[in-house]
Amino acid sequence: MTTTTPTPEPVRADTLDVPGATLRYEVRGSGPVLLLIPGGAGDAGLYEGMAGALVDAGYTVVSYDQRGLSRSLLADDPTIAEQRVDVWREDARAVLDAVVPAGERAYVFGCSSGAIVALALLAAHPGRLHRVVAHEPPLVELLADPVPYRTRFAEVRELLRTRGIGPAMARFTGQPERPERPEPPEGEEKDPHPELPPSIRQMASRMTANMPVFLEHVLCSFSSSAPDVDGLRAAAGQLVLGVGEESDGQEELVGPARRLVELTGAAHAVFPGGHVGCVERPEEFAVRLLAALRP
Repeated sequence: MTTTTPTPEPVRADTLDVPGATLRYEVRGSGPVLLLIPGGAGDAGLYEGMAGALVDAGYTVVSYDQRGLSRSLLADDPTIAEQRVDVWREDARAVLDAVVPAGERAYVFGCSSGAIVALALLAAHPGRLHRVVAHEPPLVELLADPVPYRTRFAEVRELLRTRGIGPAMARFTGQPERPERPEPPEGEEKDPHPELPPSIRQMASRMTANMPVFLEHVLCSFSSSAPDVDGLRAAAGQLVLGVGEESDGQEELVGPARRLVELTGAAHAVFPGGHVGCVERPEEFAVRLLAALRP
């Protein structure tokens, strides 16, 4: 059996002024709008690996850089304050306003903190949306005992402030702090991110620059936020909660999604890979996402 590689689709980039920031967004393809909301320190490039398959399936694929990250610049005051879910929710709505034709509705996918934004968008603006797939939103306050996760994320932020990005990332990931990579031999080009899939290496330097912003100003406020459960219950027919087939044991990632299924009656789906399966296994992930977008 042979597989067909999706044809690269030209990317149309534009900017959008919103209160306090200018958002950069990307559009490719034609058909119903599918907004991909990036999570963590990622930006629009997070979904590069699966965008072609989604375009080939007949969607206009749209993504953007969250405010204060990568190419979406804050207006006037460059100081980044603690970020708020409701502000990022309205950023997503503004992008939809810019790309969705009048009278039409959009589809939305969000991963991690992007899934938190997607859930807030659905609860506040259900009439604008066909279907929302939220993959592993780390809403730890939904867990039976959120304290260990709340405490760890606060420790990550404090380590960043007092000791820097290396110790903070080690606490965040639970992995030993990485040593500096040796310089390559003279004349040999250095690959700064050999461990990353090729589809996101172009984004890697931006993601590295974004990580301190995410750990200090997004992680704690987003993970400790309370979703609008009543609003999500009312829109449950439009919602799918996703978990990764390799995410078992990571309660802060899969537990909130499973709890929201119980609280709202929304559908659930299992996706290839783990928390960032869209990067690890983008082709398979795209197939599962397309299935989840269909009622």
